[in-house]
Amino acid sequence: MNIRRTTKGRTVLTAVAITTGLVLTVAGCGGGGDDDTPDKAASSSTSGKSNDDAKDEESKAPAENEVLAESKQGDISLAITSAVRDEGGFLTVSGTVTNNGSRLFVAADWRGDENELRQNASSVAGASLVDQTGKKKYLILRDTEGRCLCTRFVGGVKSGETAEWYAQFPAPPEDTTKVSFQVGSMPPASVEISEGE
Repeated sequence: MNIRRTTKGRTVLTAVAITTGLVLTVAGCGGGGDDDTPDKAASSSTSGKSNDDAKDEESKAPAENEVLAESKQGDISLAITSAVRDEGGFLTVSGTVTNNGSRLFVAADWRGDENELRQNASSVAGASLVDQTGKKKYLILRDTEGRCLCTRFVGGVKSGETAEWYAQFPAPPEDTTKVSFQVGSMPPASVEISEGE
């Protein structure tokens, strides 16, 4: 609720906020330098909280970006940072690809050999998952027009750069906890499946 009063050309603004049973009142009026002090104290208090929050987020970040599996071929390094089973019956695999070479990487052999996948240039459309236990191979999901449910590296991955990627597959049975991810001629990478929230 805002209350405005005018006194001798000055405007006094009082804001009252009720949050979780606590009442916080901030008052300020135009004029002298002392009026800035409450605002500075409030912003210091706020920035202190956001710093703590930032530290908490930083401490969580390594776990979220932990490399579960890695595959390397020549100058290209592919890392898998998550393989999450969704409630809708999908398995989303994601990670990063790093180009350590001197040329542009366009993922030419990653789009797959199927004619339907030819329009998915510079993508991970040809990726597959292999369930060794169930002896099944899962191909990437695609829409009705043949576009993969995956990342396209528009413009390729430049020398020295790292790009994020994802790919969606049909989820293996619940009792399958590990799959092997493969794309193009990269060596297979074994990865543990985690359950989505």
